[in-house]
Formats: sequence, C-alpha cells, structure tokens
Amino acid sequence: MSSTFTTLSTSGLQLRRGSRAWRSGVELLSSMRFAIALLVVVAIASIIGTVLQQGEPLNNYVDQFGPFWTAVFHRLDLFNVYSSWWFLLIMGVLVVSTTLCLVRNTPKILADLKSYKTHVREQALRSLPDRAEATLALPRERMVQQVQAGLRSRGWRMRVQETPGGTLVAAKTGGLNRLGYILAHSAFVLICIGGLLDGDMMIRLQMLLTGKKLLTSNMQIAQVPPQYVLSVHNPSFRGNLQIPEGGKSNTAVLTIGDGSVLQPLPFTIALKKFRVDYYSTGMPRLFKSDVLITDSRTGKTFPAVVKVNAPLTYDGVTIFQSGFQDGGSHLQLKAWPMRGAGDKPFDLRGDVGSSRQLSDGQQSLTLQLTGFRAINVENLHGAQQARKPASRGLLATLEHHMGAAVSENPSDRPTNVGPAVIYKLRNSAGQADEFFNYMLPMQLGGMSMFVAGERSEVGGQYRYLRIPADSQGRIDGWMRLRGALQDPKLRAEAVDAYVRDALPAGVSPTLAQQLRETAGRTLDVFAGDIPRDPRTGKPMLSSPGGLPALAEFLQHNVPKAQLTKASKVFIEVLNGTLWQLWQVARQQAGQPPAKADAADQRFFNAAVLALSDSMFYPAPLYMQLTGFKQVEASVFQVARAPGKVIVYFGAGLLILGVFTMLYIRERRAWFLVKDDPEQGSQTLMAMSTNRRTIDFEREFGALRDALLQSPGGKPGGGADPT
Repeated sequence: MSSTFTTLSTSGLQLRRGSRAWRSGVELLSSMRFAIALLVVVAIASIIGTVLQQGEPLNNYVDQFGPFWTAVFHRLDLFNVYSSWWFLLIMGVLVVSTTLCLVRNTPKILADLKSYKTHVREQALRSLPDRAEATLALPRERMVQQVQAGLRSRGWRMRVQETPGGTLVAAKTGGLNRLGYILAHSAFVLICIGGLLDGDMMIRLQMLLTGKKLLTSNMQIAQVPPQYVLSVHNPSFRGNLQIPEGGKSNTAVLTIGDGSVLQPLPFTIALKKFRVDYYSTGMPRLFKSDVLITDSRTGKTFPAVVKVNAPLTYDGVTIFQSGFQDGGSHLQLKAWPMRGAGDKPFDLRGDVGSSRQLSDGQQSLTLQLTGFRAINVENLHGAQQARKPASRGLLATLEHHMGAAVSENPSDRPTNVGPAVIYKLRNSAGQADEFFNYMLPMQLGGMSMFVAGERSEVGGQYRYLRIPADSQGRIDGWMRLRGALQDPKLRAEAVDAYVRDALPAGVSPTLAQQLRETAGRTLDVFAGDIPRDPRTGKPMLSSPGGLPALAEFLQHNVPKAQLTKASKVFIEVLNGTLWQLWQVARQQAGQPPAKADAADQRFFNAAVLALSDSMFYPAPLYMQLTGFKQVEASVFQVARAPGKVIVYFGAGLLILGVFTMLYIRERRAWFLVKDDPEQGSQTLMAMSTNRRTIDFEREFGALRDALLQSPGGKPGGGADPT
C-alpha cells in the first residue's frame, strides 16, 4: 500500500478524448491550484472593495486621486468592484472550477469511506510509525474475537479478512472527517451561486437578452423610456426608492456601474408618516415609517410599519428601512450681502431640491437648496476657523491683543444645535461652493455665535465662519458693522471721530493729520481696500483683507527691528477706529451708543475677528435660515433575493463542513493475528490518522494496552510497542 489515506491530487480532470488544448484547459480549470489562484484574486479584489469606498460620485474620486488615477481606476471598475464584469466573471469561473474539483474528488472520497483497506500488507503495517506487537497465550480465533469486542465497544467499525498465515482485522472511525471536504466545497459553490443570483449578473444578463439599457442622465421617473425599465417579474434585484410624507411610489432605482435602471414593483408604497425617536443627546435612536401597501393586481390595501431591523416582506419583495432624508421642506431665507456697502438684505423662499437664479449686482448666481436638517447633534469641541491661515508671527500677536473670537468648548458631550440649511452657490462659470448654515446661534466660548460652514471640495472638511449674535440674539448687529466697514464714507467718519477722541485739544494740525492718515490706512487695509502697484495695477498685498492683510502690510512697510512696537500702535489704532465705526453703525440704525462694559467688549472683540474671517468667505451672499416647514422622506431598500436561501443553506453547510474537518479525526487501525505454535498467537497492531496529535498518541496507547493483553488483564508476553 503506497498510502494509508487517499491523497487528493492538485491536478485536474484528465480527459482521454478531445484536442490537446481542450484537455489542457479542462485539466487547468478543474485543478485545485487554479481554484486557489482564483481565490487569491477574489481576496485581493475584496480587499480593494473594502479599502476603497464604493459607489461614490466620480468627482469625489477625482478630488482624492487626481484625474489620471481616477481614469485608470474607473477603467478597471475599482469603484464598483463587486458588480464589475471581471469580478462576476471570476466568481463564475470559480464556481465552475470548484464544482469540477468536487466532481473529480468526491468519488474518491466516497470510495475511501467505504474501504477498510483489508488488502494491506504486513510490510506496510510495519512501516507505520504507530505500531506494536504482542504474543499472547490465546488461540488465533480467541484473539480475533477479543480485538473485535474491544473495537466494537469503542465505536469502531471493522472488517475481518483471512490472509495467508493469519487473520487481519481492519477498523476505522471518524470517517465523517472526509465528508467535511465535500460539505465545505459544496457550501462555497452554493454561496457563490447565491451571490451571483442576487447580484448584478442576473440583471446584466436580462438586459443583454431583452435589449435594456443603462440610464446615464437625470429625468423624472414618469418620463423614463421603456428601454430603461426592467420587468416587474424580474426574479432578482436590489434597489432604493425615496418617498416623501404623503407621497407614494411603485418604482425602485437600481444603480449599476455608472448608470441605473428602473425596477417596477408589484405593489405601491404610500408613506403616511415618518417618525424618529431620539436619545437625550439628540442622536437618532429609532426611525420607522407608517406605510400603506397596495397590491397592483388585486387592489388589496393594508397598513404596515417598516422600521430599522424589522423589514416588511410582501409578494416576495422585502422592504427595508435604510434611512431618511429631507422630502422637500419649505424654507424661508434671508440673503445678506457679504461684499460692498449699501446693499440691503432680501427675503426669499424655496423648497429643498429646488434652485433659483440670484444676483449680487455684479454676477449671476444659482442657488441650489440641497438639504435641510431639523436636528443637528454636534460636538462643539475644537471646530476650526473659516479659511483662516495658521496664526504665526505678527498675526499671532494681533490676535492675541484683539482677543480670540471663540475659545474651544471644554465639553465633549454631543449637543443638539438646532436646524441647519445646506445649499450651493454656483457662479456663472459653473463653479460651486457648498454651505452649511445653522439657524440658531450656538454657545461657544461663553458667547452666542452664528456658525456658517463652507467647503469647496466634495467630501472635504467644512471650514466655519463664526458670527457673534448681538444683544438681541440676532445677526443684524454684525451685518450692519460689516456694511459700515465696506463704506468708505463711514470709515472716514469713524477715523475722524477716533482722531478727535484720541488727541487732546490744541494739538498741532500736522500731528492730527498724521494720525488721521495712519488710522485711515489701517482701516482701509483691514476692510480689503488694498493699495495697488502704480506700474502693474495689481494689489500690493496677497491677502484680501482682515488681520492677515494688516500683518502683511506692516511687514512690508516697517523695519523688522521696529515691527513689534509698530504692531502695538496699529492694534490700538485699529481697535479705536473699529469701535468708532461700530458707534456710527449703531447711530445709523437708531440704536444708543455702545458702552465699554464687559458684554459690549466681548461682542466687539468677536465681531472684529469675524470681520477678518469674512474677508475669506467665498460667497457674495450669506443665506440665513429664518423659518421652515419640514417635510420628511423615507429611504427604502427593496430586494427580491432568491439566492438568499441558497446562501443561508450554504453557510450552514460551511459551518458543518469546517466543524467536521477541524473536530473529527479519521483513524484507522489494523490487527494482524498469526498462529504461534509455542505461545498461542502473535498480533501486529498498527494505527494511522490524517492528523497526528497528542490525543491520537494517547488513544493509540490506550487501545494497545486494552487489546494486546491476556483476558486476565496481564499484558501479553513479548509485547513490542514501537
């Protein structure tokens, strides 16, 4: 005997007919080495699909990887790995390869399970590492009976074979271990088949056979041509549909690659009410939908509730509550000008999802209302300032003297900060920035702040502009100050008032004029009125205004040795002129003069830094949310998954197969009993297993001691354990 156990070959099926190329192809396809190579490729593809976020808009990948690598990855379908043609092809070939491996090896395994290997030679038994010999004063027949009784009591199955000069008792146990191979590989095939049935392969095959196409443009569902709509009898699909409160739908959208197709449902879903339960922190705890299901064939209608982790199944289609979005809330906004002086704010209305044309007097703008959130749970710890460069050198000194607008909130507890509107402002060139403006002021650093987020990159981090609320909790006070800063006449009036208050009576006109020029130049630079190079006409500073521009101006015009002393003077001048400008703005609004108390001083310091930050605000208009009527929408995922049962069954087989292979060991034992004319009988015992362990060694010793001894309990004479 060449081997105690059947060895599974890594080679494939060896055909005897057909061309050489055909026979070689079948051998490769059915070989274990080919299946393992495919498994490695699938594992690598799965790693890519896990690490690389799937199904994102293409612009997100351009921002992350650049246009070149985005084009390469897109060509390879790495952004939709699990639905790519090559991944589905590999999975299909892997199913065929594994099935052929099963076809090739299963008969050998089943034959080996039935075989007791009774034709083993004595020389082969003596070559096994676990063997023993004993000579007992028992006739051969009695010794064979003792061996059989001992094996039977331990659950071994056996066959007795008479050989020339002796009797061979061949026994085995744990044969189910070999079935683990069949179960595990069959489970793998079933899981892959179930995955392919529930994946995009079936839909792509239907589209190929029926002439359906992918829809790559945006249009209303009712206007989609029939060639982009699948059959209602489609056996396998998984798609999404969004239904606002009071609305209904019977069509799901299936996203495939860069396009989509529509999937009609055999029923209509009407959303009566969407409800969200929240934790005390404001985080969503549970969201559910009260729906009305209407069968398209019978007209049968019944109410139901769909909630997270409690889907509804009807007519073979399972409805999951996958999320919620805004369903077109009605918003009231006030547009505040952020450039120039004298422009008045104006009110406007719009629904989420709509767009409208605006103008700031210089260019045409498109306002796109993209979202609304009635509840926003935020961690107010450590938000960053809007577009402000890192504070270094003189700029750090300026901010230190002016006072920080917002200090970090020491609390890490999430807080509900109220409603917020999300919108985009697109200029005439098509470029857009996204804005996230909160409706209510937040308590940051002991002050009430209106927070406006902005980002120019899709998926990027928001940068925040913090605007202090005035004594009435409104944004109007700061907006008036911003408008006054952009008005040259009001700046000049503020400079004159500062010079009158700063200099005593009777001072020389020359000194007064010098202070007036210094104060005027300081306020102009801070306001963004940057001097221009007379030769080129370009601004002499790179910063658009605010504290960075003032710091740059000082560095260009003041010797380095005098920079620290000069910065203190300019800080006092800027502080004084802005205070007078605030007084002028309050006077124009019919408000009493500001007092130099702690409350007004805190507002003033925060307002100054907000003015500095606003120079970097990328939009000419700030949209303030002033009112809303919320309309919720449920996002449902609908799926018809016949392969789910196959996958579950395969998973059960896989667990059983792995358990069988890991925890059941196949063992075989042989007892060759020969006549001994002098002492009765001589027995050669040998054992083998597919996995040698300490337990096997113990079992061998226990079996040897129990069976190779005389009936009185004494070991046989001449025992030779090896």
